[in-house]
Amino acid sequence: MTPDGLKSALLPLRTATATFEEATVRKALGAIMAPDATLHLCHPFGDLTGPDAFYDTCYAPLLTALPDLERRDMIVMAGTTPEGQDWVGTMGQYMGTFTAPFLDIPPTGHLVHMRYHEFFRLEDGKITQMQAIWDIPEMMMQARAWPMAPQLGAFLATPAPMTQDGLIVSGDGSAALKRVVDMLTDLCKYPANPDPAIMQLPTHWHPRFNWYGPTGIGTGRGIAGFRNWHQIPFLRAMPDRKLDAMGDLMSHWVGEGNYVCETGWPNMRLTLSDDGWMGIAPAGREVLLRSLDFWRVEDGLIRENWVLVDLLDLYRQVGVDVLARLREFNKVRPMHPLMIDQGLSA
Repeated sequence: MTPDGLKSALLPLRTATATFEEATVRKALGAIMAPDATLHLCHPFGDLTGPDAFYDTCYAPLLTALPDLERRDMIVMAGTTPEGQDWVGTMGQYMGTFTAPFLDIPPTGHLVHMRYHEFFRLEDGKITQMQAIWDIPEMMMQARAWPMAPQLGAFLATPAPMTQDGLIVSGDGSAALKRVVDMLTDLCKYPANPDPAIMQLPTHWHPRFNWYGPTGIGTGRGIAGFRNWHQIPFLRAMPDRKLDAMGDLMSHWVGEGNYVCETGWPNMRLTLSDDGWMGIAPAGREVLLRSLDFWRVEDGLIRENWVLVDLLDLYRQVGVDVLARLREFNKVRPMHPLMIDQGLSA
């Protein structure tokens, strides 16, 4: 299918989830998703099969917590990977009034946002595979129920592309894809070569680029922000990181216009051999990371990079149950559904 055809196939589901009603969303999911579709979802949801399991496990508790739930797409791009697979990549925010607990995160009574990166493989017009990360820790932060170490980067509601063209992406993406692949190739030369200059960051990144990391890491601005608030502690803790196309690691790459997206489950292998990243002790244990990413290229340089990592699963791999820790921190907070007065009476 063409990129436009892939996006058109997904449009009924996007439309249904924009103004979320159970019956409408279930119908849209059933129409677009194969009954035996393989769904790879972030912790604690795990691997599921088919539309009903996805709705009951993921959407139903989110809708209970946010009864006016809406999905706001900010990037939608599609294409065929070098391996010949058709994928659609979406980035945006789930938003709604947080009036009941979600995964034991206490409700706030206020509007909340949770970024998602969701990727869909389509065959014959049907979703046969999904890979998705929801930034669940983002809701913990807004609920002031944070159970982990403080993040180094800034916390913000991740914005749409500054060009505001994320929903009308089109065109040949080969140049943008080459820029991103070349950047990653140079990144991986360090720390085997201990000189940070070997990464050639100014060659690939715009001087004012934004790196939008997951909650727990945060957002950095420019090379200084990227290095100090993410890359230095990340590589200090896991200097042997290996990327996709190695053994059981595999990524799916799409370039369209000025945008690039990549999804892999998993797509990084690392050993936690040192201290300093997100407060995690040097466990000396190999971990596999799931990272779903989007890049926007401007005048030949990367201007924006949206990154989500399944951090809850990473903690699980080193023996830390973040959701259990969340419950310990918040066991005396009210967890009943909130009733918000409409404020129309005197």
